[in-house]
Amino acid sequence: MSRRRTHVLRVDLSTGETARERVPRDWRRDYVGGKGLGARYLYEELSPGTDPTGPENLLALLVGPLAGYLPGETRYAAVTKSPLTGGFLDSYAGGEFADRLAGSLDDCLGLLVTGAADRPVRIEVESGRVRIEPSDAWGDDAAETADRFPDAGVACVGPAGEREAAYATVASDGGAHHAGRGGAGAVMGSKRLKTVVARDPPPAVPDDLAALRDRDAAAYGRDPTGEWQAAGETVETVDYADEVGILAAEGWTEIGFDGADDIGVEAALERATGREGEDQTVPGGFRIDTPDGEVVPRGAAPITLGAGLGIDDFDRVVELCGVCDRLGLDVIGAGNAVAWAVRAGEAGIVDCPVSFGDADGAERLLEAIAARETPPDLDVDPDLPDALADGVDAAVDRFGGADLVPTVKSMALPGFDPRAAVGVALAYATSDRGACHRRARPQDTEPLARPDRSPADRVRDVVGEQNARSVLWSLVVDDFVGEAAWTDLGAEWLAAVDHPAVAGVDRGGTEDETGTATPGDPVDALATTGERIWTLTRLFNAREGFDRADDALPEPLRTSAADGTPGVDADAFDRLLDRYYAARGWGDRGLPTPESLGRLGLADVVDDATPLDGRAIDPAAPAESDG
Repeated sequence: MSRRRTHVLRVDLSTGETARERVPRDWRRDYVGGKGLGARYLYEELSPGTDPTGPENLLALLVGPLAGYLPGETRYAAVTKSPLTGGFLDSYAGGEFADRLAGSLDDCLGLLVTGAADRPVRIEVESGRVRIEPSDAWGDDAAETADRFPDAGVACVGPAGEREAAYATVASDGGAHHAGRGGAGAVMGSKRLKTVVARDPPPAVPDDLAALRDRDAAAYGRDPTGEWQAAGETVETVDYADEVGILAAEGWTEIGFDGADDIGVEAALERATGREGEDQTVPGGFRIDTPDGEVVPRGAAPITLGAGLGIDDFDRVVELCGVCDRLGLDVIGAGNAVAWAVRAGEAGIVDCPVSFGDADGAERLLEAIAARETPPDLDVDPDLPDALADGVDAAVDRFGGADLVPTVKSMALPGFDPRAAVGVALAYATSDRGACHRRARPQDTEPLARPDRSPADRVRDVVGEQNARSVLWSLVVDDFVGEAAWTDLGAEWLAAVDHPAVAGVDRGGTEDETGTATPGDPVDALATTGERIWTLTRLFNAREGFDRADDALPEPLRTSAADGTPGVDADAFDRLLDRYYAARGWGDRGLPTPESLGRLGLADVVDDATPLDGRAIDPAAPAESDG
């Protein structure tokens, strides 16, 4: 019989106290786990203006109610207030640590970590219990830290997290996997928490779920997405993006990269010594040997560290990825920071001798960013590495150059250029954690769609995908698998463990003549759950001061690329944003309305510090303005 996850483990690093507490049943029903549950705890427990790197911030490492049982790679969620954006952050990673965390938590959904230790510590999780131990690994990189615990799953911060770089990762499995975007590693480092060690093996899949898992794993293996992942993993995205005309290159000055073939999937296949999870139905990333050890590059590496920096040498791109992995730097944030420095140097805004195509210079600058100091052999402005460690926007605030590299909510964009696909711009702009290519993925479909695709189509797709992935990331399923193998948002799996999100569902149902509720459709209920979670993260961000201005189209994307691709039309984008708000039942400031909160069961959750819009946009108004 499957284990029910009904508790969380609390750790206060300031006092050294630990506790085990039950998650309210209505929270499990309405937010499930992972992203949703993390959002609920953040909104409940953080005051507006909480310093992301202060002891009051909450760092939640969470799984879903079926962690370890679902098909595909087991994953965990790191949820916190971002030091990069100042808003909501959820980031995900798979691999051995996620597997072992699922086993070590026993009947718990995760760890809630607050406070800050006065010296480096580690947290050990075993058999549903947690303890705090001193750590002597401070200063070690991710690979060195993992080597200290050969018989456990390890998540840690590298030197970048220790120095609170705003896009530092939580690195697991020696740097092969990362909860990457938005700086969860900086939060962990600010707490002097070097390592989380999960001691137990992964949970055994119970007999009542084994057949379901095998069925869905096989279905995913036959699905086109599973076949694509088996053939090329996400490294193939550099080839795809270049082919369809959305690959940003050389600091967002070009669309398309002449060296794309040299850093894409064929190069990975040629160099790989194997694949992660080779015994699985769908194997994982390519294992590439480098002089400094094995690296498992994902698609972001050739896109951001390769094309984005004008580097067409696959081996050097992988080595730069390895530098980021060991230091604990998000490759997208790091690659864009270096790209900004190159362009700012070319424009005379800063002193920076690194140029596009200069892999050695990029490596030295990455190391300087993680250290927040300039080494003697790198002739750059002495304040540049420290500024870049806080992100592109922080460098702009210090030096200027706002029109060089685009960001949304201070998060640098992945390398899919919206100038050739405006739906991508909408997905970036409305993402709850800042520029993200995973909340919704119009880059997968829009470049190949019919040319007369309407604004309504674009909005419907972005809203639907954001809601659906909010459910999948609350289950913390491998989202490629969940999207491809499930048509029901996981309702069958949740029903198999009698989860309150679908058990006796009456939301969306009707009442009979006696006033007794009759069950509604569990898939509809989960769709509403996804919308509720997305709206809650919007409420969290609104309470921190975010509104329509933070959904703006970044200035660099309003201008033409060097190849003549025109910039995104600002007026057309604003009309698209109106459509998006109307579809969500929000007002023209991009804030939820009391009516939308009532419909989603959030009226009793929202507090007086959270601004709302009084009236939703009339859906007909943006439709008429599209002409």
